[in-house]
Amino acid sequence: MKPSAEDMRVVEQEVETGRGTSGENPSVVILGRPNVGKSTLFNRLVGMRRAIVGDEPGITRDRIHGRVRWRGREFELVDTGGLLPDEAAIIPASIVRQAEAAIARAHLLLFVVDVREGVTPLDEDLARRLRRFGKPIFLVVNKVDAARWEAHAEDFRRLGFARVFLISAEHGHGIGELLDAILEIVPAPEVVETRPDEIRLAIIGKPNVGKSSLVNRLLGTERVIVAPTPGTTRDAVDSELEFEGMRFRLIDTAGIRRKSRVLEQTERIAVLMAERHIERADVAVLVIDATEGPTALDARIAGFAHEAGKSLIIAVNKWDLVPQDPRMAARMEEAIRVRLRFLDYAPIVFISALTGQHVTRVLELAVRAHEARHRRIPTAELNRFFQQFVAEARATTRHRGVRVQYLTQAGVDPPTFVLFLNSRREKLEAAYERYIENRLREQYEFFATPIRIKQRLKA
Repeated sequence: MKPSAEDMRVVEQEVETGRGTSGENPSVVILGRPNVGKSTLFNRLVGMRRAIVGDEPGITRDRIHGRVRWRGREFELVDTGGLLPDEAAIIPASIVRQAEAAIARAHLLLFVVDVREGVTPLDEDLARRLRRFGKPIFLVVNKVDAARWEAHAEDFRRLGFARVFLISAEHGHGIGELLDAILEIVPAPEVVETRPDEIRLAIIGKPNVGKSSLVNRLLGTERVIVAPTPGTTRDAVDSELEFEGMRFRLIDTAGIRRKSRVLEQTERIAVLMAERHIERADVAVLVIDATEGPTALDARIAGFAHEAGKSLIIAVNKWDLVPQDPRMAARMEEAIRVRLRFLDYAPIVFISALTGQHVTRVLELAVRAHEARHRRIPTAELNRFFQQFVAEARATTRHRGVRVQYLTQAGVDPPTFVLFLNSRREKLEAAYERYIENRLREQYEFFATPIRIKQRLKA
């Protein structure tokens, strides 16, 4: 059966510490011992880098909540800390309590194990403990990213769970099948897409580039502390603004510094909070210092917003301090395109927060970006696009047999498209994804907005 146009839809999430989301959606809880990839799976299903991922066991301590839409239905997803039920230390004990609170209201448990480490005594202990809750349980064997690991995964069947799924959370293998199975168990309601009545605009950039000055200029009042010392803003400050009939929520994020220079605990928190505030926004404005030009840190900060699927505008600030050479703007734009080549879709505007030069242009571009990120292509038009640009195109020269059978727009915010392939194992190469993305941009003007392309293998 052909998937609905809502496939692969992932929407706004919220991070909570020790409490559930406010909605009534059914809950799916991810559990397992430390370092088996629970947070990576959470991020994959939710579609944004909400949970912090790393090689050190026990990074996730509080439970983290998100919302996932799949085939037009929505459920709550909860990521828990790595379970060490017999550990007497304060943090592991609190993790267990957090997990038990999440399990109590769960409709389904995803018990995650690591194929590369095999069945461990802790896995066996957790399997026994989880059964006592009387909840439906899926055993999710993670890190199966090559055929040679599939045979190793069979050993986990001795844990006695009827539903076993082999996945690679990092690479996305098996995720669609897992989500389909979740919807068979979980009474997830259908969801109607609505466009927010305000544009959430995050002002991002490294310290001392003029982010707070830009916010103050846009607001016309001294709403945010401005000082020449880098790092004045340590948390986000929301301000409301109306411009030409459109409401904005301005999020002035703390300046993000290089990790090697982040020495104080408060600055570490500021970096993490800035990433979270980027994810809370619809559109991000990357502020670059015109007197310095684009830097590697600018690229890293922009990468946070790009990976989170945010629309992006590049604002080159302090343009009043640059020598008035008619060729300067072209040279600066070329330097930005080279350094931030992954942001070829992002418009560039030259501004001065001090004098007010072109600052309202930022809001005008944000309105266009907001409209583009919520644009849905009618089915008939998408079918025409498929016939013209995709149906006859070979996927790669190396795998000539791989073809796209059809595509759907799975969602908006950001625009997300799913390619359904005729292959059970081989996926399209990145160059072919870029080809389709470029054609979509040419035809439908997804202004300032990343396009997500996802691939589904043949069942």
